[in-house]
Amino acid sequence: MESMLNKLKSTVTKVTADMTSAVMGNPVTREFEVGRHIASGGPGMCWRIYNGTKKSTKQEVAVFVFDKKMVEKYQKFDKDQIIESLKRGVQQLTRLRHPRLLTVQHPLEESRDCLAFCTEPVFASLSNVLGQWDNLPSPVPTDIKDYKLYDVETKYGLLQISEGLSFLHSGVKMVHGNLCLENVILNKSGAWKIMGFDFSISSTNPSDAEPKYSCKEWEPNLPPLCLPNPEYLAPEYILSVSCDAASDMYSLGVVMHAVFNEGKPVFQVNKHDIFKSFSRQLDQLSRLSPTMLNKIPEEVREHVKMLLSVTPNVRPDADQMTKIPFFDDVGAVTLAYFDSLFQRDNLQKSQFYKNLPKVLPKLPKRVVVYRILPALTSEFVNPDMVPFVLPNVLLIAEECTKDEYVRLILPDLSPVFKQQEPVQILLIFLQKMDLLLTKTPPEDIKNSVLPMVYRALEAPSIQIQELCLNIIPTFANLIEYPSMKNALIPRIKSACLQTSSLAVRVNSLVCLGKILEYLDKWYVIDEILPFLQQIPSREPAVLMGVLGIYKCTFSHKKLGIPKEHLAAKSLPHLVSLSIDNNLNLNQFNSFMAVIKDMLTRMEAEHKTKLEQLHSMQEQQRYQSNHSLLSSSDVVMSGIDDVFGGSSGSAGVNGKANANSASAPQLNRMSLTLEEKQRLAKEQEQAAKLRNQPALAPQSIKPTTPTTQAKDLTSCLLNNMTSLGSLSLTSPPRPGLIQGSTISAYPSTTPMGSMASNGYNPTMGFQTGGQGMRPPGPGLYGGMATTTSTPNFGALTHNQGSTNTPDMSALDSLFTSNKPKVSLNQMAPPKLTPGTTATPWLNQSGSAQPSQTAPMQGAPLAMGGVTSGFGMQANPFFSPQNFSQPTAAPVMNAGGGLRHSSSVNNDLKDLFG
Repeated sequence: MESMLNKLKSTVTKVTADMTSAVMGNPVTREFEVGRHIASGGPGMCWRIYNGTKKSTKQEVAVFVFDKKMVEKYQKFDKDQIIESLKRGVQQLTRLRHPRLLTVQHPLEESRDCLAFCTEPVFASLSNVLGQWDNLPSPVPTDIKDYKLYDVETKYGLLQISEGLSFLHSGVKMVHGNLCLENVILNKSGAWKIMGFDFSISSTNPSDAEPKYSCKEWEPNLPPLCLPNPEYLAPEYILSVSCDAASDMYSLGVVMHAVFNEGKPVFQVNKHDIFKSFSRQLDQLSRLSPTMLNKIPEEVREHVKMLLSVTPNVRPDADQMTKIPFFDDVGAVTLAYFDSLFQRDNLQKSQFYKNLPKVLPKLPKRVVVYRILPALTSEFVNPDMVPFVLPNVLLIAEECTKDEYVRLILPDLSPVFKQQEPVQILLIFLQKMDLLLTKTPPEDIKNSVLPMVYRALEAPSIQIQELCLNIIPTFANLIEYPSMKNALIPRIKSACLQTSSLAVRVNSLVCLGKILEYLDKWYVIDEILPFLQQIPSREPAVLMGVLGIYKCTFSHKKLGIPKEHLAAKSLPHLVSLSIDNNLNLNQFNSFMAVIKDMLTRMEAEHKTKLEQLHSMQEQQRYQSNHSLLSSSDVVMSGIDDVFGGSSGSAGVNGKANANSASAPQLNRMSLTLEEKQRLAKEQEQAAKLRNQPALAPQSIKPTTPTTQAKDLTSCLLNNMTSLGSLSLTSPPRPGLIQGSTISAYPSTTPMGSMASNGYNPTMGFQTGGQGMRPPGPGLYGGMATTTSTPNFGALTHNQGSTNTPDMSALDSLFTSNKPKVSLNQMAPPKLTPGTTATPWLNQSGSAQPSQTAPMQGAPLAMGGVTSGFGMQANPFFSPQNFSQPTAAPVMNAGGGLRHSSSVNNDLKDLFG
């Protein structure tokens, strides 16, 4: 890739350098900008042809440059001969003016390095087109390499050369003397022009007498540029040193042969022995073989044979050649007529332009675009001819690419867009509006095309307005939305309201109905539908047009009318119109059908909305009823995590999962903003509770009991003393260690407070009834509370020990006059396997039940607090929160007297 770029760069640099060095210092560069090298031509292909522009007017030209370096190999005399010959040819061309001769725009200028002059824009020489690429840039331009002559171009080109020779021979009394392929130039439009008058010969007789031409003898020693091309010269020029107009006709015959034979002349001439070659050629011409002319079209073959005749008098003259049937081709005649249009009046021109659309499809595109189109656009300066020329121009535009249209046609059409007279111009443009909007750039559409449409809508002619309204829907999809909304629709509405023509009003409504699909829904509802209520007319056609717009808007899937608008505006308007007396039965039925459809859809939509509101309200009730339960389940899940309750955890999680599963259903409902905010707060609180760490119980290593003998009598006495000294005001709260007894009397803290445990007392959990179980026969008359009784013996049990201490050794201390109750019977009964203990009792150790029967009916503690509300009944109780030493003497405040009297009776029995 890089090598290709470097090669391209070097080529461009080389071409630019050659051009700069060739033209630098030449006076032509003062007035003209010289462009790239495009072709070559002239005698010996010595002239390089560049494109260029005039600096003052930006007019396009062709710059012919002869570089003097080409003749450096010759002697000074030969150099001077060549330069003088070239200068003479250009000067003669400059003096001659004819449509068939190359037009000189700037005369020859000479500098130290080159000769240069400017002409009309040029494409290439005929020699370049037919494959002779001498003195062309490298690589050869693609447009020249791929150029192929069409039959109509060949026919009309040969006709043009014949007409040029006719002008020289009859008008100027001049013989060209060197007519050949390199001296025939194709201009930018494709017309064939004659140049190369280096060896032209003028008549020596007065203009009214028979012309007589003096011919120079052939000098073989001169440089080739100082001699005409011998392959195109007539035999008499060399052999008899004579020439006349017939000599140019022989050259025309050779040119015609070369055109149909890929640039090859009839004979190849040995330039070193020119006389011998021409003698041989003369013999061959006298008995010309038909095979030599087999590539020439049959209808002109005989004329070419006559042109190549040895006898000059047999050759037809130029005027006769212009009239042969070969040139009567419809394409050639059409092109010839265009070249003579300046001689025709408007009536003749109009007749010709009317029939031109029949001919244009038969002509090649290149001929139409580069030959016919410039002639047509030149007529735009004549307003009377525009209606006849414009259809042909737009017909050519349809066959052009977008680039060709923008480059070749649009610049000439832009002024025509602004013409308002004659009115046929607007009609023609409106009929071809799809073409204009498709190929015209957006900026030009906005500045030129759409303003023309707006002027048509505002035109005083009703026919123009009707046509415009009928055509607008066909290209509405090509109009930009802002232009349609802000400029086109307001003018259509204005035309409907202000016109007095029923046809214009109806066409306006029809036009609006057809372009509704290109409009925005709310623009239609806010602008179009209110406009319908402003129409004062009550003709049936107008009413049906209004109904049509309502129906299109209502039924279109992109548009639609909201039920609020239906109820408040559309239906009342339609109902009022439906009872108009001008409507017939079918029209009334059409109104009623649309009204019923609107009512049906309005009913369905509103019913659906009410059902959704009802469903949303039900869902909100469901949510409010389950939000508290959901938060309770989250807290219960935390409790289960603390106390290891697997079944409870599973139950709470199950509810949480159920609530979370119902969340998507809640989210699917259309809730209000306040409901969504409340739901978000509840979900946030539940998420915070879920994210709290689980409260796992900490295991405390129990102290190893010291094995030492105890004085049971001292222990009993100490218990007696402590029972008597207990105060009910502010007892110390005992610490709880696994295996220790739990106090049954309540603390002085108020019932609702749980501040000692560090938890929020407002969590909403019930305290009473936790841990209740059915009464059993072994629990002293079925006392069912989990509240422990006072520990009179301050006995401690090892963690996990379930063996009851043996007290039979004390039985002998009781007196015999009373029924003896063994201390083993006074010990707390063991739980049977079928008895269910509360989880908190099992976790905290064995609690001693009440030892007296009067406790059965008194489950209340001090201050009326239920006995179940203790440290063991508290679900937030954790053993690690209590680390005081074990076995502080406690007393049940509610049953303290009964407990103490029972113990005193036993002591009286013990001590007498």
